[in-house]
Amino acid sequence: MNRLNAFIGQFVSDLGAAVHAGMVVIGEKLGLYKALARGPITPAELAAQTQTDERYLREWLASQAAGGYVTYDEKTGTFSLSQEQAFALANEDSPAYLPGAFELALGSLAAVPRIADSFRSGAGMGWHEHVDGVFHGCEKFFRPGYAANLVSSWIPALHDVKEKLEAGARVADVGCGKGASTLLMAKAFPKSRFFGFDYHDKS
Repeated sequence: MNRLNAFIGQFVSDLGAAVHAGMVVIGEKLGLYKALARGPITPAELAAQTQTDERYLREWLASQAAGGYVTYDEKTGTFSLSQEQAFALANEDSPAYLPGAFELALGSLAAVPRIADSFRSGAGMGWHEHVDGVFHGCEKFFRPGYAANLVSSWIPALHDVKEKLEAGARVADVGCGKGASTLLMAKAFPKSRFFGFDYHDKS
């Protein structure tokens, strides 16, 4: 019985995470986290600032507070983000910006029916066949890491690469997706020319 309860506890945690994926994507798309990061706010004030429905916001805020994604002050009836929550959920330049990961996960789940069929047929599924949330989420999730590390750490760790880029080189970024890494390198090394290639035409 103890082992069963432990397993069910793990399941409940995973279920909560799955449900929160949708809630985080909604919060990011509607600008709710950015508004909460400006300071404590009531549901009515948040609705007015973000042009959203207060009834829906109350439910969203309650679930976010229960999950630890948002901070609730019982005395004032206001919601806000702690510094850590804001760093991960409202600051797009933060290396720990997480909403893209949830958008990527949520988009990936749309392929479940197709992949279930592939288990029977053995057929593949191309990257280009995913829904748009996968491409946007992927770029949104990986771009902060690129911004924090690509030019400052990763390129200098490669033998002679930084010097070549500073002097002027031609670079092929193969599988560039939406070009987050390509653009960062192009801005950092203006003497070089960067070409992004991706077989996925929408990227």
